[in-house]
Amino acid sequence: MAKTVAETIRDLTREHLEKNNGLLMGQCITAVGWIQNTVPPHCVNLVELPMNDNSGPGMAVGAAIAGRRPILVFRFQSFLWMAASPLVNHAAKAKAIFGYPAPVFIRAIATEGGSSGPVHTNCYHSIYMHMPGMPVCAPMTPKEYEQVWDYYMKHDDPILVSEHRRCYLNSEEMPDIIMDGAEITLYAASAGRLNALEAHKMLLEQGVKANLIHLVWLKPFEMNARVMEPLRQTRCALVIDSTYEIVSACEHLAYTLMINTGFPVQALGQFDRTQGLVPRLENGTPVPERIVATAKEMVGMKKLWGKKSA
Repeated sequence: MAKTVAETIRDLTREHLEKNNGLLMGQCITAVGWIQNTVPPHCVNLVELPMNDNSGPGMAVGAAIAGRRPILVFRFQSFLWMAASPLVNHAAKAKAIFGYPAPVFIRAIATEGGSSGPVHTNCYHSIYMHMPGMPVCAPMTPKEYEQVWDYYMKHDDPILVSEHRRCYLNSEEMPDIIMDGAEITLYAASAGRLNALEAHKMLLEQGVKANLIHLVWLKPFEMNARVMEPLRQTRCALVIDSTYEIVSACEHLAYTLMINTGFPVQALGQFDRTQGLVPRLENGTPVPERIVATAKEMVGMKKLWGKKSA
């Protein structure tokens, strides 16, 4: 049976701690299921950090400078705000300014809805994309996570790994979907990929063919043939992500795609409002119905534009 993402993370972590003299650092590591079953129980080199969102990351950066290659875990991405300074102002800049690297593997866990409430519930990988020296990725499958880990072990950059909680039980890979006669290309990241898969099925049932490109690396975002050719085919696209839509990863990726191809690309993320505890106030990854409606609107506008051009 194929391993899940959680099992993949746990096995990679165990090997790193036991064979590479690595560290795993975080708050409440041993509590509530060993961080969604991603941490090997009672393993060596586990460090429980104090409940201080700034000093803990500073300790991790110090360990990275000393050569320990620490894994720093944030149970909720809301903690990334307070943790930012040591990570983006030292780890990300250290090699360029001081001549030494600080390779921290930052596991930042995104979640939405339920008991997490309006404060902890969210996905904030966009904010770390702003800083030079900080690659950002959002793996959702076992092989993708292995590839991200391999990158980290071969490079000396700190890296933000945005892990959406919805990926942990997944054991399936997610190949791109390219269709003959597609009318729009969907680019999806984080949990947006799961919702985009559902939207893709719904669009097909409603007579709209779409390409679906799965995005793992958000920064750097490589504009290669795999990414650009489907958009050149469909002449319009939609980028879906679990972050807020305004000033976000999805807006940046949509702009990059649009400026490099000349075709219209729209971003789709969370609405610009704070969510609450009750269902009517939820605000998370764009649901499949919203993706379908936006995609069909873009296809309709493309057809109208084509008539005006003629």
